[in-house]
Amino acid sequence: MGSSDNGELLVDTVYHRLTERIFSGELPPGTPLSVPALAAELDVSRSPVRESVQRLIYDGIAVHTPYAGAKVAVIDEESIFDVMQVREVLDGLAAREATLKIDDAGLAGLAAIIERQADLLSREPDPHTEAALDLEFHTAIRAASGNAALRDALHRLDARAHLYRSGLWSVQRNREHALAEHRAILTALDAGDPTAAQTTAAAHVAALTTRMKRWLTTHP
Repeated sequence: MGSSDNGELLVDTVYHRLTERIFSGELPPGTPLSVPALAAELDVSRSPVRESVQRLIYDGIAVHTPYAGAKVAVIDEESIFDVMQVREVLDGLAAREATLKIDDAGLAGLAAIIERQADLLSREPDPHTEAALDLEFHTAIRAASGNAALRDALHRLDARAHLYRSGLWSVQRNREHALAEHRAILTALDAGDPTAAQTTAAAHVAALTTRMKRWLTTHP
């Protein structure tokens, strides 16, 4: 493996460490992303940190302010519902295309994620883990679609959605609804029904958006 490959692996590692800290809330919206400070903290050179921060900006997870540098993005209600509206259409399309291409191994992988979600239902809510499983489920479907442009667009939308923590995964009935909806999507994929897969995937995002709005009325 060449030095350029090692460099890319280091950038990927730093990027994932930063996104993990952002999505977990350790680096909340508005937190400055100082390249020198992060490089010292992560014990790496500034170059991979600088590239990682640029990726965060590209993904919409961070923003750059003149004279102030980069900071974790702040997402408001109006913006997040715009994001969810686009996600509803694109996730439906991803599920439709995935139906035509997914293999048995892909279906088994989705079933395994759902089983992990089901196992968590009997335990105390762990919003971070359950949000990560939800993202893993949808990411697998998008990968199975074989559409790189669609996968990239949805990755950026999901990254922005993760910045807006509404507490949905702390409510038991919301966890149960999400699991049932994931099972319906898998059933359609397994049956080879692209129309049903598109409909159930889009309906899942629409329902998630409604639950998010409902949660916000009681948790302003």
